[in-house]
Amino acid sequence: MEESLGEKGAQANVFRHFLLKKQLGQGGVCRPYNSANLMKKFTLFYLWLLCSVAAQTAPSASPAAVSSANATPVATSALVVTHSSTIPSDDNYKSHLAANKQCEAQVAAMKGQPVDVIFIGDSITQNFINDPTPRWAMAGKAVWDKHYANRHVLNFGVGADRTENVLWRMDHMEIKDFHPKVAVVMIGTNNTRDTPEAISAGVKAVIKKTQDTFGGIKIILISILPNARATQKMADANKIIQTFGDNKTVFYFDLAAKMTPEGDGWKGIGSDHLHLTPEGYELWASEMEPLLAKLLGLQ
Repeated sequence: MEESLGEKGAQANVFRHFLLKKQLGQGGVCRPYNSANLMKKFTLFYLWLLCSVAAQTAPSASPAAVSSANATPVATSALVVTHSSTIPSDDNYKSHLAANKQCEAQVAAMKGQPVDVIFIGDSITQNFINDPTPRWAMAGKAVWDKHYANRHVLNFGVGADRTENVLWRMDHMEIKDFHPKVAVVMIGTNNTRDTPEAISAGVKAVIKKTQDTFGGIKIILISILPNARATQKMADANKIIQTFGDNKTVFYFDLAAKMTPEGDGWKGIGSDHLHLTPEGYELWASEMEPLLAKLLGLQ
């Protein structure tokens, strides 16, 4: 503070000397000077002086504050997960294009034909008839042919789909002209980044989207199956999901309870502790058949 004032005082003396010299003129002879003009100059100078001193003596910002102020803004997505289980997303369409193209081909093949049942889900559903990964090639095809080949059933499953991806596909794939009586919905196993509450909210959104798309449809809601990536999380999500069943329009079917622990895994689930074996698909189809037949009016 003292240093700044001293420095500015010196500058003031220089300014006064300049004005005096200007007033005396050549040879030190005093000559008239406009006093109003002189006062104006002094006023402007002292205002500048005070502002300069204040700026130099103001408390300095802490290094942390300066660093924070000058830091490059970090994108929110780098700090938090930006996806939502209830907001339609095409990210899986882009990252798993081949699986989505398979699904689109299946939809196209059913155009102009009756569709009584639609299976909605991820790779576990898709692998009933296709091979999302070579390791699980055609695991459920024989079971599908046995139970559904002659029943006007559309497989609307895509590998790696989460709830938000199903919501997007239902808006963008051409299924709205179909009039299925029953939808079999199994989704959520890939929402491993979400909480049980968010997973169940995504499942609920898929239920509503299905009802909005197909008026009067009955829904068989399949529990999320055990998987080694998030076993407890999926079990907790199922506790919420089961409450969505009203046995009028939505029928909760606890397939997970039928896939009991075996060794280091579960009955009907393969060595990856995620996808089904042929025995798992047969367990699903045969255990669900009485309910499906009832909803189709076959019993």
